[in-house]
Amino acid sequence: MIWLIGNKGMLGTELALLFEEKKIPYIGTDRELDITDPAALNAFAVQQAITWIVNCAAYTAVDKAEDDVDRCRLLNSAGPANIAAAARYIKARLIHISTDYVFNGTGNRPYREDDPACPIGVYGLTKREGEIKVFEHNDASYIIRSAWLYGKHGNNFVHTMLKLMEERDRVSVVNDQRGSPTWAGDLARTVLALITAADSKAVPYGIYHYTNEGNITWFDFAQEIYAQGRRLGRLTKDCAVTPCTSDEFPAKVKRPAYSVLDKTKIKTALGLEIPAWDLSLGKFLR
Repeated sequence: MIWLIGNKGMLGTELALLFEEKKIPYIGTDRELDITDPAALNAFAVQQAITWIVNCAAYTAVDKAEDDVDRCRLLNSAGPANIAAAARYIKARLIHISTDYVFNGTGNRPYREDDPACPIGVYGLTKREGEIKVFEHNDASYIIRSAWLYGKHGNNFVHTMLKLMEERDRVSVVNDQRGSPTWAGDLARTVLALITAADSKAVPYGIYHYTNEGNITWFDFAQEIYAQGRRLGRLTKDCAVTPCTSDEFPAKVKRPAYSVLDKTKIKTALGLEIPAWDLSLGKFLR
């Protein structure tokens, strides 16, 4: 039995649908079970024959986090610690979802799992704290860091661009931040692949990186959304997509300029062939 925490979020919903499709026994919880309450987590956990916990719950409002530090830390640091402790209590293995924001984005080559973390902003800092606490409380844990996540069930860049491109004649998108878009459907299948592989062979515990293949800027991403959206009939009018700098869109938190993650480790461990970002975007739009 898999316990899926955060089952109503973007990734959690994709995982729930995938488990149902594959007829994999699971139980899902969301805000009705408080991950900041260790006693509540343990009480729930002992009622089920749980062998895996997948934690998709997180505080993800990057700018809002700067003014909501305590809540962000509760959900991104204390929550994962409690979940990891509950997993150890019932002798379950844990998969915890993390982020590229644990790096400061000043690199010039894809970040490996063992590269030093140096988060900027409250969101990245608390996510890194959560990673550390997961392993402190349960060494039978996997962490998957991802980046630029989009999907059907939740607010994200693709939905925003499609909406703006239908409403406006021109959209400007930053062209000085580089990363790898990740379709939530692909990430969900990778989570399941990890569970399946670890149930049949020894997959070392630790941190793994996963995004779709390729790296681009947000401007490149927007251009492809527009091109494919027009081709597939998702967009019905002309809209110019123009590049701009991050300085033209000031925010409370500086976004990482370089968020490309090295995926060699997870490809080797699971024998994965990871889809290219533009092919996955096309599947998503269709």
